[in-house]
Amino acid sequence: MVFVLHWLPFSRGNRSQILLLGDFNHFPGDPEFGDIIQRAEQAIEGGVFPERISQGSSGSYFVKDSKGKILGVFKPKSEEPYGHLNPKWTKYFHKLCCPCCFGRGCLIPNQGYLSEVAASLVDTRLGLGVVPKTKAVYLVSETFHYNTIDRAKSRGKKYALEMVPKVGRHFHRVGLPPKLGSFQLFVEGYHEADYWLRRFEAEPLPENIRKQLQSQFERLVILDYVIRNTDRGNDNWLIKYEKPGEGEGEKAIQIAAIDNGLAFPFKHPDEWRAYPFHWACLPQAKVPFSQETRELVLSRLSDMNFVQDLCEDLYELFMADKGFDKTMFERQMSVMRGQILNLSQALKDNKTPIQLVQMPRVVVERRRTGGQGRVVTLGTAFTQTFHCKRPFFSSW
Repeated sequence: MVFVLHWLPFSRGNRSQILLLGDFNHFPGDPEFGDIIQRAEQAIEGGVFPERISQGSSGSYFVKDSKGKILGVFKPKSEEPYGHLNPKWTKYFHKLCCPCCFGRGCLIPNQGYLSEVAASLVDTRLGLGVVPKTKAVYLVSETFHYNTIDRAKSRGKKYALEMVPKVGRHFHRVGLPPKLGSFQLFVEGYHEADYWLRRFEAEPLPENIRKQLQSQFERLVILDYVIRNTDRGNDNWLIKYEKPGEGEGEKAIQIAAIDNGLAFPFKHPDEWRAYPFHWACLPQAKVPFSQETRELVLSRLSDMNFVQDLCEDLYELFMADKGFDKTMFERQMSVMRGQILNLSQALKDNKTPIQLVQMPRVVVERRRTGGQGRVVTLGTAFTQTFHCKRPFFSSW
């Protein structure tokens, strides 16, 4: 995919502004999403800047329209927990004071934005409908965290453009550099899962609503298990509940799976921590998967052609990153294939989510075939192996 930049300088008062046009954020297959991004860009140009979110250990921002309404959450690659421009210092001290426990050893560093987008892709391919639409975009804003050099260059070029326009027109870029990151649409009316789960304990749901919650919960389980999410607590998935007669939609309960940036490991966790799925402790995890859920995903997960197509779609997404490593990507897909194999068997055997996470961990690797010289190609045959090494602290 080729991105084309068109920069057009214009003036507003004493400030030189930069207008981003053309195919930089171009979504021909999703004009609705493209329109939202365009509204966000126009708002930034109009002085309605993204607002940094205080929670979390990385730089993430509420992006708004010209009226101040939140459109989505933008997470720049450079401001991820271990990114070089992370504006929050907790991870810096973590790295400085405790290097032996730095990061998650099973994840590729600074791939969080891709993980967010890939989770949305998996959600769409499986028809789960629990991940708010997420895509990779470029945005520029004064409120993003830039280093001193970038800001000095921007000021200098703007000054040159105003004082010596003929010279300024030759600059490749006048403003701050665009940031690549994940943009997830904002969902309204949702609360953290903990909030509603405690309410439901005190005020049990009617049976038909309880079944809706169970169905949505099972979709969350499938998503997290397939992508092997290493950071799913009850504070980063959301529930929207409208009592019968209050809402306009058909569903009284809906779940939104946000914060999917720590998924797609290249190996199963096997060092210090297990990174368990915290939903496995909930009562809903003790109920066997429903027939509705099996009918939704089992035929797809059992089809190796579907699984291979999914891997190829993810390849197209991940390879766009500058740090892409094909060998590491294949290891990520080997873990995902193993998760899909386990999940398919659990659905066939009428297991519960808690039984699913207790199954032996599997890796399904593509066999390497001979090639000419040093070239090694990957074949269409697969090898299944069990991952026996367990983390030091493990609850499974």
